[in-house]
Amino acid sequence: MNQKQELGKGIKALLGNIKKEPSNFQEPQTMVSGIIMVPLEQIKVNALQPRNEFNLAELEELAASIRSLGLIQPITIRRIADQEYQIISGERRFRACKMAGIKEVPAYIRTANDNEMLEMALVENIQRVDLNPIEIAITYQRLLEECNITQEQLSERVGKQRSTISNYARLLKLPPEIQNSVKSNQLSMGHARVLAGIDDLIAQKSLFEKTIQEHLSVRLLEKIAQDLHNKSSSSSTPKSTTSVSHNPMIRSLEDRISQMVGTRAQIKRNEKGEGQIIIKFSSDHALNEILDRLDLI
Repeated sequence: MNQKQELGKGIKALLGNIKKEPSNFQEPQTMVSGIIMVPLEQIKVNALQPRNEFNLAELEELAASIRSLGLIQPITIRRIADQEYQIISGERRFRACKMAGIKEVPAYIRTANDNEMLEMALVENIQRVDLNPIEIAITYQRLLEECNITQEQLSERVGKQRSTISNYARLLKLPPEIQNSVKSNQLSMGHARVLAGIDDLIAQKSLFEKTIQEHLSVRLLEKIAQDLHNKSSSSSTPKSTTSVSHNPMIRSLEDRISQMVGTRAQIKRNEKGEGQIIIKFSSDHALNEILDRLDLI
């Protein structure tokens, strides 16, 4: 047996979990420590990539490093056809290699269907240190919804407590303006969590603006929010005997109406379907804001 055959046998022993390829398939030949060198022209980006925004300046910095030192960390790909691959993780490195003029990259090849590939890409993405809280929240949501896993399973996969995952999920209920401030690092995760706990959207927006303008600390914001909650609780009237429905569809409608009018809305109904929509406001100014949102003035 010649030296090339011995090398191939050793690699197969190391990568025993990889599906055996058809005998007529010509795999890229250059291998280093079980890593295959694949031409860039044979690699396609992943349409399911969790991250779709890449900082151009950071890509250029990485490209400069790759020109000097080469790509140190291999990308992970899967085969989708003869001499055609798709990225599971490492699109940023792939893009930087193209910018650097590199012709081929080191890569691990994994066997995965579309759902498995999405899950691997999402889990790999969530481990990045440079994600902002909104990107993390969106990734958690995609893992739960698109990969059809429970919060408990997600907790095991990413090594986070379920309460942490729930806290991130709440951020996605924040208005776009607040989410954008979190993305741009104007607000921290701590600030966003406090604001997400405020049901009154007008009060939420007011506190958001105050936080930005006065550079409030998380602790001070928490105190203001708690004072607001206590004041609201002490001034509220007793609830009527007609309870708010816990039907998920009703709750969804309440959330949509609340977003539309800028304050908390409630739907109360009886078993016959009769009921009312309650929109509370605290002043004439607040009422005018609601009417303005509804295009009634």
